[in-house]
Amino acid sequence: MAAAPHLSSFFRHLRVACSPKQCPAWTMVVNMSTDLILIRHGETDWNRELRFQGHIDVPLNDMGHEQARRLGLRMAGEKAQHLVSSDLMRCQQTAAPTSLQLSLPIGINAALREQNFGAVEGMRADEIQALHPRAWEDWLKFQEDHAMPNGESARQFHARILAALAQISLAHRGQTVLVFTHGGALDMVWRTARGLGLNGPRQSDIPNAGFNRIRIADANAPENIEVVDWADTRHLTDLPAQPTYDQKRYLAGKPSAA
Repeated sequence: MAAAPHLSSFFRHLRVACSPKQCPAWTMVVNMSTDLILIRHGETDWNRELRFQGHIDVPLNDMGHEQARRLGLRMAGEKAQHLVSSDLMRCQQTAAPTSLQLSLPIGINAALREQNFGAVEGMRADEIQALHPRAWEDWLKFQEDHAMPNGESARQFHARILAALAQISLAHRGQTVLVFTHGGALDMVWRTARGLGLNGPRQSDIPNAGFNRIRIADANAPENIEVVDWADTRHLTDLPAQPTYDQKRYLAGKPSAA
């Protein structure tokens, strides 16, 4: 009997791990989803100083290096096949202990960079208010098409991050990839996964060197993200409290790390 048309189409799109003579039909389905373990870089002095880092190449501080070391030990049990990092130093330095632990080279992808804050990069909130008062006022509205002078809007940033995840997922279907990136990039992922849109302040916890696992079932639809684990910092237990990036505190007139 001929297979139903929809089943024939289904099986034509399967990639098999063995030949039909070696495997029964029900074992031929291969999981083509991609697991991405997303890591925000470790702490920098500019995190402590509440500065907008953006694309400026800031190194880890001593605490950031310790967070990276502990993360590397935590990753020892992970069965990942690839490791990719933003090209900025704070991400590559965070990735280095994990790279050594798992004997995985660090692939570089500049598309994983933080949002570009343009003219205000390197500034604290009070400096932005003094030098770019209108831009700061507009930024506090947290609208998707607003950008700091010469910077990148949330909409542009989101498109860049989703395209990078799609490219990684397409290249490594059915595998686990470690991705070292930035807090803003993780915010774009969380908003997408939860269907929150790009307007409004950040809603999720995104600690330095935190462990986050997502799953993308179809590289051609990277917006369909399953959150498996988020903001896990058990490997950082007993370290001093981190500077907390909380955009909602800005709305209340209180400082927050950027």
